[in-house]
Amino acid sequence: MTIPAEYLRASRDFERFLADLKAISLLATHNQCYAMTRAVLRTFRSHLETPQALRFADALPPVLRAIFVEAWDPAVPATPFPDRRALHAEVLAERRDHNTASDTAIADVAAALRRNVDAAAFDAVLATLPPAAGDFWRACPR
Repeated sequence: MTIPAEYLRASRDFERFLADLKAISLLATHNQCYAMTRAVLRTFRSHLETPQALRFADALPPVLRAIFVEAWDPAVPATPFPDRRALHAEVLAERRDHNTASDTAIADVAAALRRNVDAAAFDAVLATLPPAAGDFWRACPR
């Protein structure tokens, strides 16, 4: 079997995502962008049931997919999506003492993510999720 091209270029594609996020968020480093991405993805994941989360993960590029599922305990029940302010508070709660997430963290990650995914596949997966999940990535005030 041939190695899928997305795996061969995974590091390069992830670097491009981080560069896009750095430009969008105006954060200073790729490390800060990685930490913010991790917090946003974990926040989103915590509001999906396991089958939903796995469908969503399949729409992500390989490195972002790995970050999304890293250290996940699927036995922890999903909670309903709260409002945008509460979601942002959840993002900030990740690594609280070392968090450099911007005030527009979710919107920033969403914008960079949309530049780096297959838009049709991403939207098709979002259409299978609860409306609040789609809103998380679509209705991103900046």
